[in-house]
Amino acid sequence: MRDFVHLHLRSQYSLLEGAIRLPDLMDRVTGYGMQAVAVTDRGQMCAAVDFYKRAGKAKIKPIIGIDLAVAEGSRFERDSRAQDHHLVLLARDQTGWAHLRELSTRAWLDADDQQPRADQALLAEHHEGIIALSGGLDGEIPRLIEAGRLDQARVAAARYRDLFGPEGFYLEILATGTPRQRQLNAALRALGAELRIPLVATNDCRYLDRREARAHEVLECIRQGYTLDSRSRPQVETDQYYLKRPDEMWEALGAEYADALENTVRIAEACDLKLALGTPYLPTYPLPAGFDTESYLVKRAQEGLEERYAEFRALGLSFDEGPYQDRLDVELKIIREMGFAGYFLIVQDFINWAKEHGIPVGPGRGSGAGSLVAYALRITDLDPLPYGLLFERFLNPERVSMPDFDIDFCMNRRGEVIEYVTEKYGKNNVGQIATYGGLKAKGVIKDVGRVLGLSFVETDRLSKLVPEVLGITLSQAIAQEPRLKAMADEDPKIADLLSIAQSPRACTATSGCTPPASSSATSRCGSTARSSRGPMARSSPSSAKDEVEEAGLVKFDFLGLKTLTVIDCAVQLINRGRPPEQRVDMSKLVLDDAGVWALISRGDTEGVFQLESSGFQEMLKKLKPTCFEDIVAAVALYRPGPMGSGMHLDFIARKHGRQKITYQHPCLEPILKDTYGVIVYQEQVMQIAQVMSGYTLGGADRCAGPWARRRRRSWRSSAKIFVDGRRAAASREDRR
Repeated sequence: MRDFVHLHLRSQYSLLEGAIRLPDLMDRVTGYGMQAVAVTDRGQMCAAVDFYKRAGKAKIKPIIGIDLAVAEGSRFERDSRAQDHHLVLLARDQTGWAHLRELSTRAWLDADDQQPRADQALLAEHHEGIIALSGGLDGEIPRLIEAGRLDQARVAAARYRDLFGPEGFYLEILATGTPRQRQLNAALRALGAELRIPLVATNDCRYLDRREARAHEVLECIRQGYTLDSRSRPQVETDQYYLKRPDEMWEALGAEYADALENTVRIAEACDLKLALGTPYLPTYPLPAGFDTESYLVKRAQEGLEERYAEFRALGLSFDEGPYQDRLDVELKIIREMGFAGYFLIVQDFINWAKEHGIPVGPGRGSGAGSLVAYALRITDLDPLPYGLLFERFLNPERVSMPDFDIDFCMNRRGEVIEYVTEKYGKNNVGQIATYGGLKAKGVIKDVGRVLGLSFVETDRLSKLVPEVLGITLSQAIAQEPRLKAMADEDPKIADLLSIAQSPRACTATSGCTPPASSSATSRCGSTARSSRGPMARSSPSSAKDEVEEAGLVKFDFLGLKTLTVIDCAVQLINRGRPPEQRVDMSKLVLDDAGVWALISRGDTEGVFQLESSGFQEMLKKLKPTCFEDIVAAVALYRPGPMGSGMHLDFIARKHGRQKITYQHPCLEPILKDTYGVIVYQEQVMQIAQVMSGYTLGGADRCAGPWARRRRRSWRSSAKIFVDGRRAAASREDRR
């Protein structure tokens, strides 16, 4: 079979302009026996890291590129009479990758109308290491040819040839087979022969299969706001923009264009980009003279712990400094060895800045609450020692990964903290992540129905039949709701709607960033300009969060929590007009108020964070908590795994003496005594692995964590595995 490589392809990240999902692309390319493929999304490179990783796993050579708009004049000015044209750019190597990132970033950030575009000046500045293709029907040269402006087409072609070099610019012919395209291909061949510019064959792939052409046309109508029967909408001339097999490409273009087909393989061989992924690059934290990050972290943590001691004494609490100092020393040693001292300094800086400026900050949640260093630095306000929280759940020396604090801020003032971080580390080094939204089951029915000309009443009636299940797909909805299938059987229009709507359902349809006004925001910082790690955009896709971390930027979560805002407003109202000695201080509230426990036991927890759902209220009425530890356990047990196995009922029955407290093994009693023999916390699973199977806590985290996160097993089943494993090991030893 003759070889061919697709070099012009729009993935699902070309929002509503492309419908090729990356997993499906890898399967198809592998099935066709192709050795390489390019992804060239329109206007951005959101797919770059995801595509690179998937291609590597599939043993496919990834070619990273972009279908970039280029202004007729200056990219800084929008001329209503001018029309941007498109140029396909592919990275040869690291130099080309760096220039593509800069081109994409500058195209977004320099545009004043949210329409990213480069210009000739920017291309002249960032062309090294790049192979350029003239583009499909939207390219500058094809447009000039079709307009009959052949002299200008020659000038443009020669300009690109001279800029990118004799083997760096190709005239792009397509295999769509329309009369218009065949005529244009012939003109491009003549121009290439005249100017000694080679040809390359592409298909401007927008969907995988030919049968998806109509669904993709609907996507285009959704994007542009047209209906299918609208006379004013741009018409799609062909159903050939699919991922053709190599033999289909050769058959479509024939021996006449053998050189263009063979050049796809030559270009693929010339592109040899290797991305270094997974290495974090922390921003530089400003240090006082005489300190490096490690020594300054030790100083700040030690001073912070001494301040905590003073607070304990002021509250009349008895404590032993020895365990605290030992734990601090161990944690600091691990943090320094893993190279994360700077991360802790950065986080404590903006959290303490927020507190100093009266911005409410949460006490800490998630595995980060298990760090005594975080408690000493006031990143968290929960002492991990009394509650048996383990540092290894947060930062495991046997599983190197970036620490990740979930930090809650007052919803109304979180933006001030983000602004502080931006100003401190530089606007070029801080950005907010992009989010992507697909066409959801109910929404896709309405969108596709509108494009097909159905009335709002019809699509609304259909969408209301979709079951209220989080994340349900349209295919699943049809399987679960017989009335949808029945309506499709009765009405061909509805059958057509549901058939088309199931095709673009999984496509990325919308993008945005997490702005200060939303419920959560994540900023990412780097030690150098953001575009040196990945392409940037303004209020538009920059990259998915996991891929940005792979590229080396570091994630910090700035979560806006309404509860903190409500508490802050309540405290201000309570303290209004009160003398200082009578004012409420949330940090000094006691945890043994009988009236509070009576209120919670009645289930009167509307508006209480994590305790307010009707299901949780019913659980509290049965549990009747009498101490803070009961609430902690209740939150841990209110999960699908524990509740599915009845663990929460065992806990409640044992607390109230209705069920005997038992242990599967005597060595479990010290670990499970506080939870009545019920395995409630991952820390307990880790300790069981340590005691019964000889794991280190770090090794235990590696074993217990994946079961808890991926398989959603209950702690009981996780512990049983350790118990059975221990027994099996002992049995094998006996046999030997």
